[in-house]
Amino acid sequence: MSKKYFGTDGIRGRVGEYPITPDFMLKLGWAAGMAFRKMGACKVLVGKDTRISGYMFESALEAGLTSAGADVMLLGPMPTPAIAYLSRTFQAEAGIVISASHNPHDDNGIKFFSGKGTKLPDELELMIEELLDTPMTVVESSKIGKVSRINDASGRYIEFCKSSVPTGTNFSGLKIVIDCAHGATYKVAPSVFRELGAEVVVLSAQPNGLNINDNCGSTHMGQLQAAVLSEHADLGIAFDGDGDRVLMVDHTGAIVDGDELIFIIARDLHERGKLQGGVVGTLMSNLGLELALADLGIPFVRANVGDRYVIAELLERDWLVGGENSGHVVCFNHTTTGDAIIAALQVLMALKTRNEGLVQTRQALRKCPQVLINVRFGGGDSPLEHPAVKEASARVTQAMAGRGRVLLRKSGTEPLVRVMVEGEDEIQVRGYAEELAKLVTEVSA
Repeated sequence: MSKKYFGTDGIRGRVGEYPITPDFMLKLGWAAGMAFRKMGACKVLVGKDTRISGYMFESALEAGLTSAGADVMLLGPMPTPAIAYLSRTFQAEAGIVISASHNPHDDNGIKFFSGKGTKLPDELELMIEELLDTPMTVVESSKIGKVSRINDASGRYIEFCKSSVPTGTNFSGLKIVIDCAHGATYKVAPSVFRELGAEVVVLSAQPNGLNINDNCGSTHMGQLQAAVLSEHADLGIAFDGDGDRVLMVDHTGAIVDGDELIFIIARDLHERGKLQGGVVGTLMSNLGLELALADLGIPFVRANVGDRYVIAELLERDWLVGGENSGHVVCFNHTTTGDAIIAALQVLMALKTRNEGLVQTRQALRKCPQVLINVRFGGGDSPLEHPAVKEASARVTQAMAGRGRVLLRKSGTEPLVRVMVEGEDEIQVRGYAEELAKLVTEVSA
């Protein structure tokens, strides 16, 4: 059975459009509650980001869950990774996050965590899918679930984040600008860094339900870059709307992406003998990350794009560090999912250990030029299966002799083939990308 509603990152859509409607959320809460109850006594944590539709969907999910006999504990606005952590802390059967992450306010979605703070297993998602297609029933009155609110959720999560660095760590003398994207980190992130001694300048921490990710946060870095320069700060940290992605800015105003942050964290663990295995990136991770890790003797593998696939690969190999260039960074030595605040703290610890600024520390990774060309095709057979395209791709790959790579893949949402070539010589890379894009266009005609 294929999944009708669940994607690689939960269920998402435009508010008011199928399936992201209040009646669907009511039914989803009931279906999830029924599925979780099959595991025994059922306690479910529910958190959300700051978008205005979260209040409506929280109420609908609460009604659905309790009608199935599940007890609900409400967390209010909290980062997505906080729900993963608190699900473990409170020994809940599951945690639910109402969020559309880095998307604008008029999108929303649902993400589930197991009681262990991990993604739901496929069989449980399939069970929820099946229940969504059955009539909704309500348990007898004496078995209806109860609802409570966890008032100290923020404080618990702040202490958890601080525990990811050694006791006594003090970032005094470090001036940081933090952009909270008017999102779920707006309360907790400034407190974490201030309580660890840093001087903190806060941007975009006045959510009104409509301004989440609006020209701020990790998807719009201009405001943070300008503030780092005007404040003469040591660095800047940008979160996305639900706090599972992080990017940084060095003191010159240059953006430091997820690949560079992953390298800094992995190298620090490697130098301290605590890395355990290698690093997991994705098909879109810059070749420079792979080459820099290879120079240190650190293994590197690529998963499909999406944090679900990165986490699955880490679990399969029993490795600790992985992520995406978008800023989704996983540190399994501290948590069970991508956590922007914890990842940022690990970077700061690496800087402190090396007694370097972000500019110096990032220099060990030289990013390779990467050229991406989108080619539209009219449907039907994929041009990627054409013998001429396969032959040309193999020829270009061989010509770069291990110092470059080719990635041809279909878009998951549009009739596009994405032609990506990267290597050490930008002129050569662009030439190869244009050659392959032209060929894909010709065989698509």
